[in-house]
Amino acid sequence: MKAAWRWFGPDDPITLAQIRQTGATSIVTALHDFGPGEVWPARDINRISEMITDSGLTWDVCESIWMPDAIKLKGTEATGEVDAWIKTMCNLAKAGVKTICYNFMPLLDWTRTDLNHHIEGRGHALRFDMIDFIVFDVHVLKRPDASATYPADLIALADIEFATMSPAQQTTLTRNIIAGLPGSGSGFTLDQLRDGIASFAKLSHAGLRENLESFLAAVMPIAEELGVCLAIHPDDPPMPLFGLPRCVSTADDLRFVLDSYPTSANGLTFCTGSLGARPDNDLSKMAREFGDRIHFAHLRNVKRESDGSFHEAAVFEGSTQMVDVVKELMAKELNNNTSDLPFRPDHGHLLDFEGDQKSNPGYSYLGRLKGLAELNGVITALTSQSK
Repeated sequence: MKAAWRWFGPDDPITLAQIRQTGATSIVTALHDFGPGEVWPARDINRISEMITDSGLTWDVCESIWMPDAIKLKGTEATGEVDAWIKTMCNLAKAGVKTICYNFMPLLDWTRTDLNHHIEGRGHALRFDMIDFIVFDVHVLKRPDASATYPADLIALADIEFATMSPAQQTTLTRNIIAGLPGSGSGFTLDQLRDGIASFAKLSHAGLRENLESFLAAVMPIAEELGVCLAIHPDDPPMPLFGLPRCVSTADDLRFVLDSYPTSANGLTFCTGSLGARPDNDLSKMAREFGDRIHFAHLRNVKRESDGSFHEAAVFEGSTQMVDVVKELMAKELNNNTSDLPFRPDHGHLLDFEGDQKSNPGYSYLGRLKGLAELNGVITALTSQSK
């Protein structure tokens, strides 16, 4: 397995030189100055590639080419957006970037309600609190019929929570959910979010799947010609939000994606944090079943709660048995006689030592360095056992 690190480009407060000191050899990045539907020019891609190469690292994974909502809504009927996506893929391939992560989540990418959740003795973590999310949906956004989306007991708890929230707390909650998180597209205003929800309102789970399938039918033949592997990222969280469907949340969803275009180039980003937020996802079993089509891995853990809430846990302290998952991924590598699956530590804790230092939410230096060290220890131990 090949240790990688997420870098948010020249404006990232964590430099390439600092990343190299972690022991990671591979960079995962994108061109963050361009929005969904815009073509990334070859000259800009080459500039970033040269910066990475000059630092002694390699750019192995693009995460992500933004996926315009028009494609999620209309599939290949969104001809301009699909053409732009393909052109960007071609430019990346010419620069030597042959693994492309992408997602297919309507409106919002990864979503959290708290970007600074305190965990006693562990620093601060990202958290998705179901009650707070219901507060936002029902009382702040005021989505029509939102109350019918949730169990009555959770609505009652959300009503109590909202009654105690100050305007400042409501503003923070709103900002956390819709202002845009690292690696996602731009954020929304409340009115823009309402309009977006309305535009997706008639789209079913099956309809979203069909649009993804048509997108793959258009893109995959070109990806194969270029020698590019596409790796879809699971929904995060892996459940419907705002009453809208999500279609990359379960093992059945992953089978559908892979069966839609059954070629090795059509694959997965195996995010243990996203998939692990659902108690019905058996991650070790999924790694075993889909291992040959896993092109990239995000290795992080979450601690689930019974109401659907979760927070980012330390690598070996959450609800997923991470050693078993890593063992399955390494077994697939052994069977395929490879050792180059790129993986990255994901969403590290903000440790107290870094509290006053600038970093993107979930992407502190020491928190991810701790996760990478723990993962490398497991990989080393499992490698030793297999000899």
